[in-house]
Amino acid sequence: MNIRKITDGIYYVGVNDRVTDRFEGLWPLPQGVSYNSYIVKGKTKTALIDTVEIGSVRNFIRSIYSEIGDSRIDYLVINHMEPDHSGGIPMVLSHFPELKIVGNKQTIAMIKGFFHIEDESRFMEIADGATIDLGEKSLRFIMTPMVHWPETMMTYVEENGVIFSGDAFGCFGALNGGIVDDEMNVEWYWDEMYRYYSNIVGKYGRFVQKALEKTSTLKIDFLCPTHGPVWHEHINRVVDIYNRLSKYESEPGVTIIFGSMYGNTGEIAEAIARQLAAKGVKNIKIHNAAKENLSSMISDAFRYEGLIVGGPTYSMHLFPPVEEFMIAMETRELKNKVVATFGSFTWASAAAKTLKEYLQKMKIEPVASLEMKHAASSDTYAEIEKLAEKLVEALKLK
Repeated sequence: MNIRKITDGIYYVGVNDRVTDRFEGLWPLPQGVSYNSYIVKGKTKTALIDTVEIGSVRNFIRSIYSEIGDSRIDYLVINHMEPDHSGGIPMVLSHFPELKIVGNKQTIAMIKGFFHIEDESRFMEIADGATIDLGEKSLRFIMTPMVHWPETMMTYVEENGVIFSGDAFGCFGALNGGIVDDEMNVEWYWDEMYRYYSNIVGKYGRFVQKALEKTSTLKIDFLCPTHGPVWHEHINRVVDIYNRLSKYESEPGVTIIFGSMYGNTGEIAEAIARQLAAKGVKNIKIHNAAKENLSSMISDAFRYEGLIVGGPTYSMHLFPPVEEFMIAMETRELKNKVVATFGSFTWASAAAKTLKEYLQKMKIEPVASLEMKHAASSDTYAEIEKLAEKLVEALKLK
C-alpha cells in the first residue's frame, strides 16, 4: 500500500499501475503510471480527493481504511472525471454511503452519465471560489476548464499550502517507493512529463495558461497531481515546464521525423542530420515514423525548436506513418516552430504537396523544402546543405 503523510492532516493513498500497456488506449507506459488520490483530515470532517482506475480499486480501498480506521469519509471531491480518476466512485460510495460527492455542475452531469447515480442528495454542487470547512482546514475550489476536460478543477488547502491539481502538472511513470519528490531521484520523470504534456494536454495550451494565471498568487508548498510524484522541492521547475510548453516555447534542438520504404528518403534524413550537426546543432532527435511510437515523436516535436518532416509518396498520398504524425501536430495546434520539409517520389509527386497542406492548416510557413525524384544525386546533397543552412539561420533568429 502506498500511504504517505504529505503534511499535517494530508495523506497520499494512490496506487500504481504496472500492468496497463497503453494510457487512453494510445500512449505507451513502459514505466507504468500512478493514479493519485489524497485524504484531507480536518478537526470535524474528512475529504477524499479523487479516486482511481477501476482495476486498482481494491488496493485503493484498503489504503483508505488503513489511514482512517473506523472514521468516516464525509466528502468525495472529484477534480477530474476521466475514468482513470473517477472509476472508483461506485466502490467508494458502497463503503461510505453517507458521503457527499463534491463537484461542479459539469462534473455531476458526467457522474450521472457514467455511473447512473441519480439521487440528488448524493451530490454537493460547488462553483468557482466556493469553500468547504473541514474544521481548521478548508477546501477552496478553483475552476480550470479544459485542462484538459471541460469539468476540470483544482482543490486548494490554504492552511497547508497544498493544491490538488488534477491532471495538470502530472507525468507518466509509476512511483517506485517514494511519493514526494524530496525522497526520490526524479530525473527520469522529466522526459515523462514532456511526453505526458504533449500527448495528453498539448492541444489546450491557452487553457493551461489561464489556470497558471489563476493559481499564480497562491502559496503552494505541495503540488499534488493525479499522476506522478507529489512536487515539493521541484515545484518551480514543474510549473516552468508546463508554462513553456503551454506557450509552445521550446528548447534548442531539432526533431527529424521521416518515413522511408526502401531507404532513399531515409538517406535524406540522415544527410540533413549530419549537416545540422556540422553547423553546430547538438540536440538532434531522429524518428523513423514507421518504426517508432507516435508518443515519443510528439514529445520531441513539442520539446525542440526545430522540426523537419519528410516522407515518400505512397499510392498518391503521404507515407501513412508520417501522415499520422502530421495529423497529431494539426490536432495539437502546433505553433512557434522552425519547420522544414522534404518529400520523394518515383513517378508522381504527392508527399511534398501534402506536407505543405498540413502546414498551411497550422499556419506555419516552412523555412525550406526539398523534393527528390528517384534517389539522391549530387544536386540533392547540395539542396540538403541549403535546407540545413536555412533552418539553422532561422533558429538563430528565433
